[in-house]
This record gives sequence, C-alpha cells and structure tokens, in this order.
Amino acid sequence: MGGFGRYLAAALAARITSEGMGMAVVLLALERTGSAAHGAFVLTAWLAPHVLAAPLAGAAAARARRPRLFHAGALAGFATAVAALTVLLGRAPVPLVLTVAVLGGSCGPMVTGGLSSLITGLVPAGPGRDRAYGWDAATYNAAAVTAPAAVGLVTALGSAGPAMAVLAASGALAAALAATLPYEDQGAGPVPGAPRAGLGAGLTALWRVRELRAVTAATTLGFVGIGSLTTVSVLLAAELGSPGGGGVLMTAFAVGALGGSLTLGRITSVESGRLVRWALAGTGAALAAAAFAPSVAVTAALFALAGVCDGPLLTATLRIRARYAPDGVRTQVFTLGAGLKVTAASTGAALVGFAADAPAAALLTGIAGLLLASALLHALTAVREPGRPGRPARTGATEPSAGSATTAAGPRTPEGP
Repeated sequence: MGGFGRYLAAALAARITSEGMGMAVVLLALERTGSAAHGAFVLTAWLAPHVLAAPLAGAAAARARRPRLFHAGALAGFATAVAALTVLLGRAPVPLVLTVAVLGGSCGPMVTGGLSSLITGLVPAGPGRDRAYGWDAATYNAAAVTAPAAVGLVTALGSAGPAMAVLAASGALAAALAATLPYEDQGAGPVPGAPRAGLGAGLTALWRVRELRAVTAATTLGFVGIGSLTTVSVLLAAELGSPGGGGVLMTAFAVGALGGSLTLGRITSVESGRLVRWALAGTGAALAAAAFAPSVAVTAALFALAGVCDGPLLTATLRIRARYAPDGVRTQVFTLGAGLKVTAASTGAALVGFAADAPAAALLTGIAGLLLASALLHALTAVREPGRPGRPARTGATEPSAGSATTAAGPRTPEGP
C-alpha cells in the first residue's frame, strides 16, 4: 500500500472512531447509569475542546521536530481516551470521566484537519492532489455511514461496552498506520532558521486571506444548521408518523454525501469557491423542499439529494485551505477550520434543543435558510475585483502557498483588512 493509501486507511479508521463516539457514549451511559443526559454531558466534554485545542495542535504540529511521533502520538492519545472512557464511564467519579473526555477531545483536531493537512506532502501538486482531497472528504462521509451502523450492530449483539472497545481499536489502528507514513518526504517539521509561527498565526491567516476568510465564515454558519439536522430529522419523522424514521433520514443524507464526494467532489474543472456556493445552496434548497414533503419516503429521497449536494463541500473546502494557507501555518489553518465547524455544529445542536417545541418543518426550513445564507455570505465575501487585461497584478496580493495544489502562476489572493 502506497503512502496515500495508508493515509486513507488511517484517516478512515480515525474518523470511524470520531463519528461513532456520539452514539456509543450515550448508549453506554444509558446502559450503565440509566441516564442519557449523563452521556450527553460526557459528549459535550469530548467536543468542547475542539476549537480551543485547534490552534495549539496546529502550532505544535508545525513545530514538531519528529512529526511522525507527534501525529501518531495524537491519534494514540485519542484512542487511549476512548478506551479509558469504555472502562470508566458509569463506574468512576464524574469529574474523572469528564477530565478524560476533555483530554481525548483535545486530540480531536488532529483527527480532522490535522490529518487532512498531511496530503500536501503525500500527493504532488496538481489535479491529482485535488482528487486526493475528494478521497479524503469521502473518508468523513464513509465514517458517518459505517460508524453508527457498527455501533448499533455491536450494541444489539452484546452491549455498548464492546462497541466502545471497537471504536478504541479503530483509533489504535489509525495511530499505527499514521506511524508508517513518509513524513520525511514531506519536509515536515520546522525549517532550520525559519521564524516560528505563533499561536495566533493560523487565525490571522484565516482573516487576512480572503478566500480562507470566505470559506471559513460560510461553512461555520452552515454548520450551525447541519449540527441541528440530526435532532430535527427525528422530530420531523415523528410528525410524519414514523417515530423511528429519523435514523433513516440521516442515513439517507450520509449515503448521499458519500456519493456526492466520490462523484461531484472529484470534479476539478469547477473553481473550488464556486463549488462551495453550489454545495451550500443545493443542500439548502433540497432541505427546504424536504420540509414540505408528505411522507418519510419522499423526505428521505430529498435528504439523500441534500447529501449529494453536501458531498463536494468538504472537498472544495480542503482544496481552498491547501491552496491559500501559508506554508508555516497550514496545519493551524486546517485544525482551526475543523474546530470552528465542530463548535458551530455543537451550537446548532444546543439551539435546536431550546426550540424543540416548534414545528419540525419550521425548524428544517430554518436550517435550509442558514445554508442558503451561507452560500450568499460566501458569494459576498469571496468576490474579487475583476482583472484587467494587460494590467499587472496588485502588489498587495498574496500568492497561494508554495506547497499548495496551485502553482505560482495561479490567481492572486487580495488580503483582507
């Protein structure tokens, strides 16, 4: 298996662990304590550190003199925390359990953006790297489909404890595979004599580089809606007369997203920013239609269509980050972007909890509105001055990074204020 093949295997294994935690923690808490709320608190502690740990993880990865040890160690810490929660949840004092969850969640940014940032060193610049980001995005969607199903199956055959153990083993496999990646060929680690990027350098890049600012703002807003979609799907299915149909709707969305990432996400002829807008607008339009569907079957079909539209969104986002992130802060940009989206999704889940008494169709319309607003936000913030033939580029622009998928002849990026 080549370097990129091992990377995909590691990424899929790590993201299966991450995607399965939401269901497994709640099921294990319910099994041992009789309270799903206990699991919700542990899950909150697991997710909360993402946005705070993201700049720290990114800066540490950029400065690591032994990147293999750092990346494999972060994944090993992630897996160890899952294994510890398997033993401690419902048996140990709550503060200890929450502490373990916070520590494990702090490794989360390396499972998402931290891993994706490695692709620039594994695949040469060009269309091949763009397609590689499509495959990377597919690992998220594949994990979203397989992880809940695996957790549900193992729990049904035994209990939630073995299901958590399977997730821990998947995380350990990811760590072992990450230790075999060719980091030395990537020029990973700090460059001798180069200035070190501070903890705020990634956030500065997200703000100053217009394309990064636009895609981060748009996807963060959109994920406030996506984060509440699971809860709303359960409420919507119940209103349509199928109390257990929420899982069907979300499975349809996940399968559609996997198909979209493997098909539309591999298109390299469409500019990534335009693909972001199309994906957000298409997802919003399909969910808006689903709010008025007369049955679970029709709603599931529209959820699948929404998933197909959502599939290429992550691919396009990863391409933009790789293309415009400065070399010294690329990992910070990836981890921060992922952390902000996780935090936005958590915020959306909390907001819909306060509005759970509202009609589900109205809530789904609100989610669709957020996604359409995200597409509009990206269109407004990513607009650049049209070039004039025969005129030199502005000197205030910044080039895509040298290690990106775009060569120095690519478009310039005007800096933000």
